Amino acid sequence: MTEASRAVLDDAQKTAPLDPRDAGTQLRPGLWHTINERYPGSMVTRHTHVPLAPLAKPLNQARLVMISSCGVHRKTDRPLDVCHPFGDFGFRRAPSNTRPADLTIHQLKYPHDDADQDINVVFPIERLQELVAEGTLGGLTPNFFSFIGYNMATERFERTVVHDIAEAVEVEEKADVALLVPA
Repeated sequence: MTEASRAVLDDAQKTAPLDPRDAGTQLRPGLWHTINERYPGSMVTRHTHVPLAPLAKPLNQARLVMISSCGVHRKTDRPLDVCHPFGDFGFRRAPSNTRPADLTIHQLKYPHDDADQDINVVFPIERLQELVAEGTLGGLTPNFFSFIGYNMATERFERTVVHDIAEAVEVEEKADVALLVPA
């Protein structure tokens, strides 16, 4: 690397916006430690598991549904409740043909600066549309699902949100495979 190239790179790094994690400007630094202290047992722990189901057909013939805990929804939808101390017990559907410009993240519990610039970081809708266009995936379900992953009443969350999404995926969307995307 030449001296001139090194100088340009140094200048670019000095003017680049700081990552909120490096700058110490996260919304809630130390959040997980605080939650575990205030609400012992609120973090989900399972000693049993559901085995993975084998694919009934090749991916290039399968319909995929995406389910994300990132809190994404269409800008025209009612926002998720980010203020309730125990979390939101709802979810939003985002049509799988939605343009990223029509989506927003309504979430306060994690820094999403990068995802605000490219929604595909937490909700890879364009990447999935591309995989269908190139024939890697057989298709997408009409709707994808998103909810706020932060929730302090895990049993209620499982009985409501998890149950309702699972039922919609099986009965309405008729998905062959699910992509679970944590945020």
